[in-house]
Amino acid sequence: MSTEQMEKNIHHIYRDMGLSAPVIAFGEAVEKACRERFEQIDETAQYNQLKVLGAMQKHRVNAGHFASSTGYGYNDDGRETLEAVYAEAFHGEAALVRPQIVCGTQALYLALSANLLPGDELFSPVGRPYDTLEEVIGIRPSVGSLAEYGVTYAEADLLPDGSFDYEAIRARIGARTKMATIQRSKGYASRPTLSVERIGELIAFLKKCKQDLICMVDNCYGEFVEEIEPTDVGADLIVGSLIKNPGGGLAPCGGYIVGREELVERCARRLSSPGLGKEVGASLGVKRDLYQGFFLAPTVTAGALKGAVFAAGIFERLGFRVIPDSRESRHDIIQAVELGSPEALCAFCEGIQAAAPVDSYVTPVPWDMPGYDSPVIMAAGAFVQGSSIELSADGPLRPPYTAFFQGGLTWYHARFGVLKALQRLVDRGVVEAAELG
Repeated sequence: MSTEQMEKNIHHIYRDMGLSAPVIAFGEAVEKACRERFEQIDETAQYNQLKVLGAMQKHRVNAGHFASSTGYGYNDDGRETLEAVYAEAFHGEAALVRPQIVCGTQALYLALSANLLPGDELFSPVGRPYDTLEEVIGIRPSVGSLAEYGVTYAEADLLPDGSFDYEAIRARIGARTKMATIQRSKGYASRPTLSVERIGELIAFLKKCKQDLICMVDNCYGEFVEEIEPTDVGADLIVGSLIKNPGGGLAPCGGYIVGREELVERCARRLSSPGLGKEVGASLGVKRDLYQGFFLAPTVTAGALKGAVFAAGIFERLGFRVIPDSRESRHDIIQAVELGSPEALCAFCEGIQAAAPVDSYVTPVPWDMPGYDSPVIMAAGAFVQGSSIELSADGPLRPPYTAFFQGGLTWYHARFGVLKALQRLVDRGVVEAAELG
């Protein structure tokens, strides 16, 4: 079949799936402009793929490591080897990789609560953390928060240009400051995502202010986006969710913590029990998915990154504010698009949901999600519930009504999702068809 005929066939399928000719043509023009960026993303993915493969080969992964364990899960060689692979790939001394960690927020809570004692202070040098951590810390009062256990909290906002306020950071670090939490991704803020290089500069400054300060990085959405991770630039702990980048779309649940051995061990004892630590924890038949997902993660992340660059290119051409834009360097898989109204935000998410392989017929609506202070709309027709390495979009219903788009197990699916979101905005009159050229 000729290239021309294949293109016609693809256009025909697109039209059958609800895309208009102007939207298809607009997408093709934007994609051509993104090809140089796509080549750079593929180069990073190749490097990270070899890094993960090397870790698996070094630790002699074999089919026996995929076997299930039950009960206490004692002597689970597959579990221990998986944690060694994570530690190797992320250049940490040790790792805790467990299906018993239910989400990224719990992984962060584990790392914080295991390494902070009553009277200690937690410090954020990058401003207010992601919404769900507010109750963990006790910024918003909640049963079981760190504040209830006598852990205090301080923060230093970023400067208006997104740079670190080093004077404020130095002033807020005191004798009781035990741990610094650094959120790599933007969360529901409009600030730029932090590059690993910038995180390293911040950690160096923090350690200069207080040598024994524990520096933890919330690495969610950032794994395998760059060639290095925060553990390569001085982070004592990095924390993330397996249903984001490192699970490769196959992990059905779980979270990870990688870093200094004594700190990771404290996390294990908080997860299980003092005296038990990493020695217990049944894998319940998910290890093959965790291994294979980690193996696929670099290329899956690359597909999601291409989708984010493509989304930026689409919506910046139409005059929307996008963070980052299509030319800026990327440090996570999230693309923010400021849509300006609740109607536009809902339409965008409806388009993403309509592009899903699961529940494509469902209409997402805003609701009061646990852990958030505003109604949130979430579009996620995923194979794994809540998996944001799969095609998804969400946002709080508050000005400037920003959609946070991420994921796509393949670039082709991410591309289709972006075009469906655009189509829904055209259908609702938010974007005029004439604007597409």
